[in-house]
Amino acid sequence: MSEIRSGQIAIIGRPNVGKSTLLNALIGEKLSIVSRRAQTTRHRIIGILTRADTQYVFVDTPGFQTRYGNALNQVMNRGVRQALAEVDVVLFVVEAGRFDERDRAVRQLVPSDCPLIIVVNKIDQLKDKARLLPFLADLAREGDFAAIVPVSATRGAQLDELLAETRKHLPNNEFLFGEDEITDRSERFLAAEYIREKLFRLIGDELPYAATVEVEKFVVDGELRRISAAIVVDREGHKAIIIGSGGETVKRIASEARQDMERMFGGPVFLEVFVKVKSGWADDERLLKSLGYE
Repeated sequence: MSEIRSGQIAIIGRPNVGKSTLLNALIGEKLSIVSRRAQTTRHRIIGILTRADTQYVFVDTPGFQTRYGNALNQVMNRGVRQALAEVDVVLFVVEAGRFDERDRAVRQLVPSDCPLIIVVNKIDQLKDKARLLPFLADLAREGDFAAIVPVSATRGAQLDELLAETRKHLPNNEFLFGEDEITDRSERFLAAEYIREKLFRLIGDELPYAATVEVEKFVVDGELRRISAAIVVDREGHKAIIIGSGGETVKRIASEARQDMERMFGGPVFLEVFVKVKSGWADDERLLKSLGYE
């Protein structure tokens, strides 16, 4: 009989290498929001996968920031360091064909006694497939890694191989969560994240990073959830961009976010989304804490 294993696994990497896409692919649910823009993930997200005698508790971290020093980025970097201090295994996600000083800076954060698996993501996007094996060989010379596993998170390729390698380094433990649980995050938190994802996807490069979401009301009435949420921005000009002509942009954000919520929550959602200004919120630690950034 195989032994029961359970442990925490950090997913780290520089911004925009596909960490959140990887978590969602491993769990099979949309827990962590995804967009083409860097710095989409701002919170540590826990995703739980239970397979037979093994429970994988994944911690998706924000991309570690070396360029910007505002309070928001300091909070996110602190979250990365805290996650690394608490886990049993680290999945270090890099982009196929690309490894530079920013990746090396993230690598230096990992405790020397923690098993480190390199996850080479986006192998499907590598135009010259002949470059993959030499790239993997170069990576192997970067350090003493527990394993190097090439994957495509968007296509679900090689994920079973990644799980098998990860399992080798999990301790013999009873499960940390119930077998049917997929996250420790509340529906209220997930609602805010779904709105923020649509904000990033629909506004695009027009929107500065100084925007977040605050759920002001979350009421469960039988199967119906009544949610009121504010998109918080830094200045009036940003508010106008998000509202859009005749309110069309904010309506679309709300409509698409509501559809995601109904799929995840398994019932109807009445969602109200509005926009308000809180100047300097991204550089105010007290305000960040009130918005859920620890």
